[in-house]
Amino acid sequence: MVLVREVTAGDWEALRDIRLEALRDAPEAFGSAFAREVVFEEADWQRRIARGGSFLGYLPEASATEPAGLIGGFQEDPGVVELVSMYVRPRARGRGVGEALIATVIDWATARNAKSVHLWVTETNKPARLLYERCGFTLTAERQPLPSNPTLDEVAMSRSL
Repeated sequence: MVLVREVTAGDWEALRDIRLEALRDAPEAFGSAFAREVVFEEADWQRRIARGGSFLGYLPEASATEPAGLIGGFQEDPGVVELVSMYVRPRARGRGVGEALIATVIDWATARNAKSVHLWVTETNKPARLLYERCGFTLTAERQPLPSNPTLDEVAMSRSL
């Protein structure tokens, strides 16, 4: 069973480490870049945590300091939560971490009375798109260039709550 919990101030180093790993290992999957975030100081990570909506997933056999995955949610529009920063470490893939992280953001969105959860995924990221589809997301007609690499396109997916 995967344990998912919201990131707290004391988790800033674990959040930093997995986020930087994600940006380094899968730069085509994120709107930000490793070079941008590697220079962040503790105060920057604490500001991110203070916004709320950041979650880490842990496998039962791993220590509490070694998260298996990361996800975030934020709500600018009262009716929609945006799912962001999804990443599962390669050694934890296929073990239910992604599904548990997504379910957590869906529950978080439901608790905020959102009507849907929306996300952007790189068009060529087939494993992520299949995971989102398994979790009830469908493609919308939206598309845009990936902010960190405008030569790649992102497609939008959404799930009604």
